[in-house]
Amino acid sequence: MGIVGWIAASLPALMWIGLLLTPWRAWSTRERIEADPQAGSADLAQITVLIPARNEADVIGLTLSGLQTQGTGLQVIVVDDQSTDDTAKIAASFPNVRVITGQPLPQGWAGKLWALEQGKAQVQTPMTLLLDADIQLQPGLLPALLAHKQHENRQFVSLMADLRRTSFWDRLLLPAFVYYFKLIYPFAISNSASRLVAAAAGGCILVDTEALQRAGAFASLRDALIDDCTLARQVKNAGYRIWLGLSRGVVSLRPYGNLGSIHDMVARSAFTQLGYSTLLLVVVTVLFAIAYGLPFALLASPATWRLGLIALVAMMLSYLPMLRYYHMRLAWALLLPVTAALYLGMTWSSAIRYWRGVRSRWKDRTYST
Repeated sequence: MGIVGWIAASLPALMWIGLLLTPWRAWSTRERIEADPQAGSADLAQITVLIPARNEADVIGLTLSGLQTQGTGLQVIVVDDQSTDDTAKIAASFPNVRVITGQPLPQGWAGKLWALEQGKAQVQTPMTLLLDADIQLQPGLLPALLAHKQHENRQFVSLMADLRRTSFWDRLLLPAFVYYFKLIYPFAISNSASRLVAAAAGGCILVDTEALQRAGAFASLRDALIDDCTLARQVKNAGYRIWLGLSRGVVSLRPYGNLGSIHDMVARSAFTQLGYSTLLLVVVTVLFAIAYGLPFALLASPATWRLGLIALVAMMLSYLPMLRYYHMRLAWALLLPVTAALYLGMTWSSAIRYWRGVRSRWKDRTYST
């Protein structure tokens, strides 16, 4: 084998070992906040919770019940976004919860952002907690998040939710969803002063109300499909400090359970992540082929099997911290190449939808290109 062949054969191993050695450690789970059940009855009167809700009758009660355990003085606003079920009725049955009837969606707005824009006008407290209607906070989570925000002097802090894992497909794909998100948006860089990366998890964001206003939220990002990262970018560009981490105390109530549901969740924004660029889609496809496919081809040759084995071991080592964090069997790392192939397929599906004129579909709404 010539020098060019050896360089090509070494690429997967170099990619995975390079990932493990990067100083920002995108594969790690070191950025985290967990619930503190011993926090007691914290004073949360300086926070208003803003919840956009559209047909969430099956989960809104659990979400609001979780907020009742966080502390005293917490104000909650639920913006009922044209629901056709009992979302508003259930929300109104909880104490200290105000329900706002959302107006019809204007042209050029994403539904969630329009609901948040209407609710923002009612916020009078120094801080706002942006919470998805399907997110339940474990007891003591919000006091812990508030304490971290104050200790680190951040104006914008968010937590990636713990996605439910009730089926084979959930276990195969959902921890990898967080893993890939961290590779795309390294938390350490996003949490630094660097403007290269700005990321957030939209399900749970605690932010200074003034920062929202100065960043022009939510009108300035009214058509954004990846609204959390777009908001983080604008807040960071406005001169504020942001922070993003993981948490097992922020629990997603959204049931997936099958490949189709996870596909729809990923495909609605995957091509958006690539800026609707066909060139980037091809580049990602080639990189996935090298990183995940080439090691198996190298195993078949007596001259290169060691390089293939090194690449596979490094690949799986990069996934182990995520599996440990979510208390999953480490053997799931063996299926990471399968997971990668499925995510690449979902990204292509997202692109095909876009080329057919559908920018995204979510909550019975279609956003056209």
